[in-house]
Amino acid sequence: MKLGHSLGLCSALLGISAATLGFAASVEPVQIGWLGGTAAPMSTGVSWGVPWPKGAVPKDQKFSLTTADGKILPLQTWPLAYWPDGSLKWSGFASVAGPEQGGALKLSATSGASTTADGVKLTLKESNGIIDIDTGVMKARLRTSGANLIESISIAGREVARAGQLVVLLQTGPDVEEGTAPAREKFLSKVQKVVVEQSGPIRAVVKIDGAHQAVSGAREWLPFSVRLYFYAGEESIRAVHTLTFDGDQEKDFIRGVGLTFAVPMREQSWNRHVRFSGAEGGLWSEPIQGGGGNATQQAGQRVEPGQNNFPRTFLPSDTEQQPVWSDFKLTQPNPEGFTVFKRTNAQSSWVFAGAGKRASGLGFVGDVTGGLAISVKDFWQSYPTGLEIRDAGKAAAQLTAWLWSPDAPAMDMRHYATRAYGLNATYEDVQAGMSRAYGVARTSEFTIYPTGDVPAKATTVAMAKSGEKLPLLVAAPKYIHSTGVFGVWSIPDRSTPLKAAVEDKLDSTLAFYKQQVDERHWYGFWVYGDYIHSYNNAAHVWYYDWGGHAWQNTELGVPLWVWYSFLRTGREDVFRMAEAQTRNTSETNVYHIGPMAGLGSRHNVVKWGDGAKEARVSQAAHWRPYYYLTTDERTGDIMRAQLLSDTSALRFDPMRLAQPTLPQDPKFPGRIRIGPDWLALAGNWMTEWERTGDTKWRDKILAGVDSILAMKYWMKSGVRNGLNPDLPKNADGTPQIGALKGGGSMTVGYDPATGKLFPIPDPIAKEQVPVNYNLFTIQGGAEVMFELVPLLDRPDFAKAWLQYSRLSVAPADVLLKDKETGTEGGDGQFVEGSQGGPRLAAYAYAHTKNPAFARIAIAALSRYRRADQVLLNGPDVLNPVHEAPGVSTNNAAQDSLSMIEILALVADALPNELPPVPEGGRGRGERGGRGPQPPAQAPATK
Repeated sequence: MKLGHSLGLCSALLGISAATLGFAASVEPVQIGWLGGTAAPMSTGVSWGVPWPKGAVPKDQKFSLTTADGKILPLQTWPLAYWPDGSLKWSGFASVAGPEQGGALKLSATSGASTTADGVKLTLKESNGIIDIDTGVMKARLRTSGANLIESISIAGREVARAGQLVVLLQTGPDVEEGTAPAREKFLSKVQKVVVEQSGPIRAVVKIDGAHQAVSGAREWLPFSVRLYFYAGEESIRAVHTLTFDGDQEKDFIRGVGLTFAVPMREQSWNRHVRFSGAEGGLWSEPIQGGGGNATQQAGQRVEPGQNNFPRTFLPSDTEQQPVWSDFKLTQPNPEGFTVFKRTNAQSSWVFAGAGKRASGLGFVGDVTGGLAISVKDFWQSYPTGLEIRDAGKAAAQLTAWLWSPDAPAMDMRHYATRAYGLNATYEDVQAGMSRAYGVARTSEFTIYPTGDVPAKATTVAMAKSGEKLPLLVAAPKYIHSTGVFGVWSIPDRSTPLKAAVEDKLDSTLAFYKQQVDERHWYGFWVYGDYIHSYNNAAHVWYYDWGGHAWQNTELGVPLWVWYSFLRTGREDVFRMAEAQTRNTSETNVYHIGPMAGLGSRHNVVKWGDGAKEARVSQAAHWRPYYYLTTDERTGDIMRAQLLSDTSALRFDPMRLAQPTLPQDPKFPGRIRIGPDWLALAGNWMTEWERTGDTKWRDKILAGVDSILAMKYWMKSGVRNGLNPDLPKNADGTPQIGALKGGGSMTVGYDPATGKLFPIPDPIAKEQVPVNYNLFTIQGGAEVMFELVPLLDRPDFAKAWLQYSRLSVAPADVLLKDKETGTEGGDGQFVEGSQGGPRLAAYAYAHTKNPAFARIAIAALSRYRRADQVLLNGPDVLNPVHEAPGVSTNNAAQDSLSMIEILALVADALPNELPPVPEGGRGRGERGGRGPQPPAQAPATK
């Protein structure tokens, strides 16, 4: 689909539809291609999302999917989001494709959708607590209670796997260096709720919720949620597994987390096989009983004594028989190495069998009549992981994919210290009882491959590749951009020296962080996908161990930076960076259960260690692109759960320490800040509004809008004075009222029942005053507003937002006069000078065409740095690494977002070349992201 007439840059970026401008929209086919340009290595089920321009596609539209040569592919579709006029904004699609569909595919609107191809159709039947799914080539049976997620899997009428369960090993207490080891206990999944979310005809989705129950006891803990995905004509099953920690971090130490199946073994031992995928297409492959180097046997094909050069004397009664190896395991204890061991029985030693660097994460066991493989996505990146096969010589082998290997040290969820350190010294805000892991989660992905034989080695490698990086179909960046989704962003353009220079800056920053992930080994079960906040130039390491300078979490919109970078480029490597960011930050620094549910933790040495628990950290805006591009239901769950964050914010007032309530303050259900808190909440409500079409979420936003417009200084309304804990106390010991850190805050009263905001008077001025608050837009608030303002279609609110963009630091008299004239500050003198300012100036230019605002934005393009790398080696570093002097993750995210947005908003005013860097170097735009300068930084992000 394309618009029948170009909308113009600004109108497309700001979400103005073709209908609004009077142009006719024409429905044309959309070209869809494989992420990275290479088709899936094997036939696979794939789900993806496609956006549509406002007003162009009715909500009941049907579609067809065809190859370049006109072949019809199976297709299932469902709505993901709606525009305010009720037309489709995003559609979800599911199909089955593979290597033969390597070229561009064509998605077309049609009056009658083709849902099946070649007669293949998936069926799902529910009856008496049993769910039977038939893909046409594989049958799976699920039960709605009990320990088994999957009761059985059959291929060609033969059961090849049964009793698919989750397993957890609990250790009571931390590892000990000597003496008696802590007791261990085994837990298995207990299914509590099963919901069929889709039932075909191409894709079925079943969600299973439950907890882990002790095998020898009554305790139930560790809630889980598993979604199983089935596709017509496919043998494989995709599983998305989420584990939520609800234990006592001081005594509950997890020793193992895995998915396990029993695999029936029907053939003689020499026709049974085990495989582990290694690195870069490698494969460890053996029969459990060797046959003297027989090539047919090594290929996984059936052999019999006396045939195919198989030894005639190879009989069970033969005293010279080769040993039967019963148990096998691959362990990845770190991101740089794995080992393979095997043994004949539990009474005998393990024998070293192989090693490598980074295993791709697939294990297989079976015989020539069938078997099972499990692939773990991001296997080595999420160490310590493992693959284990037990009892391969018995009637049923046990195949387990370990997300946390029992061979690794126990999982330790405790904080990194037993005391708090000063905020001004460490840039962290540890508070008693708040460095809690209770409620954080981790999502992992499996692909389960039942087989009717021992697959060819090349097929096994293809399974591993497909499970290691799940194939995805995507629309081109230019098409996505043309639909007006995700607010303001630009497509790469190197047509002038200025544009080329800015693109070089953006590319260098992405390349640097991609490299740092690998060189600095930012891997592990709880941290893969995150970056570290600040850099220690003297030690040539990132501040992994220093308070709030450590793991970034979502501070200053890092996920948004990486997602906009993918949207504009379509690069697979950037998608994988953004995907890992989403999986990590949406789970590990967000509380999913408990009193802090819906809130997130600010940056810290431990992901959940900081005492600041805020909605800005956990807002849905960070992860919307992943949901819409992939249709990932788990991300959808997380975004919907953020609807609770406003009520949680009342229990954990974001300003409870920096600005304690005063006795004379008006009494409201709670307090939040207009920015970044209300902007984050509005983004959550905007997401639910577009996903459901339910206008109650729009109305909740509008209640806040009306409240802001009723305040004297609109979006700048707040207080500058209060109980600053850093001020000396009065003579009588009472706290002193004085200037708050950071120039004040936009704190207002809030009622979650109505969405209304209420003014809180400054204790000295006795009324609201205008506040300059640098955090207002740099936590994702600008990106939310760029998208929300045109969706609401409220000219009065658009005027208030434009005023803030033009007059971010204006005094009271200018703001009041501007409410009448709308033209104050035309020279740009009142544009914010910190990180949020340049993009706001660009927005002001896009709506006023005043060149003064364009000059501010363009000057920022000159100031923003490249990430110029320097190679280090020798005794100053552990391993050869690169560093980029002056780069911090705060600046990387905010500078890159600003460049992407300025290129769009000031497109018609860009000079041919970048102007010289303004006097004073970076100057404007520096505040809040200069790296390790604790006294200056601490107030800025409190």
